[in-house]
Amino acid sequence: MAVPKSKITRSKRGMRRSHDALKQPTYIEDKDSGELRRPHHIDLKSGQYRGRQILEANEEL
Repeated sequence: MAVPKSKITRSKRGMRRSHDALKQPTYIEDKDSGELRRPHHIDLKSGQYRGRQILEANEEL
């Protein structure tokens, strides 16, 4: 059975766990429509991705 050699301090434990925090999602403004969208995702309003029409334009959003 694995046994720790020494006690991990609260500081070291907190430093390790600091990377586990959830980050806020990133949004960018679309160049064509001006809508906010996630990077590397389809713009749902215009239906375009990287200048190509992927989906039909959705005017309801």
